[in-house]
Amino acid sequence: MIHVKNVNHTFLIGKKGKEKKVPVLKNLSFDVQQGEIVAVVGKSGSGKSTLLNTLAGFMSPEQGSILINGQETVKLNETERAAFRLNNFGFIFQNFQLMPGLTAFENVELPLKLKGISAKKRKVTVLQIMKKVGLDSVSDHYPNELSGGQQQRVSIARALITSPPILLADEPTGSLDSETEQDILLLIQELNQTMGITFVIITHDEEVASIAHRKLKMHDGELRKEDMSHVI
Repeated sequence: MIHVKNVNHTFLIGKKGKEKKVPVLKNLSFDVQQGEIVAVVGKSGSGKSTLLNTLAGFMSPEQGSILINGQETVKLNETERAAFRLNNFGFIFQNFQLMPGLTAFENVELPLKLKGISAKKRKVTVLQIMKKVGLDSVSDHYPNELSGGQQQRVSIARALITSPPILLADEPTGSLDSETEQDILLLIQELNQTMGITFVIITHDEEVASIAHRKLKMHDGELRKEDMSHVI
């Protein structure tokens, strides 16, 4: 489902005219199979977020190839990448990234509006997804009226609403307490098992990484593959 080959990327740092190239991703190659949960772990500055951004097409690597479902995404232009993201990815963020002026229902509904789905079909689809993540009773609440765990469930529902084959999660439990974290991790496992969704999770938390089928450890822009010996 995801095939990354020989990906390299550098950042420029320093004053203009005296910039210095700093390697951030160094010749990365790995595959993610359909239906896998893969955790990318490492310290801050190891390159995890840059890797996620290249997978999602928010930035292009300087070198290398990224195939998502057989599509070479590196060669797409910005408009093509945006359309590809809408059809192939869902995103879960640490700080939820919800629109404060929209209800939970309206936040989840937003990607369907972008796809031009009719209001009638949107309503049915949103209510189904919100029920699946246990939020049907608070669909008319605004984000500031919800707990952190509920807000993350709204974020997950929004990520699921277009039925994407892949969910990219950036520290999905980083803003949650330990009990709520467990609830969200159980939900991710359930979605993986019942819907066959592929997850790539960026995290520094070994508790989060423990639910993965495989762990990719990043250090100074390089990957070290580690097969998980257990899955919760």
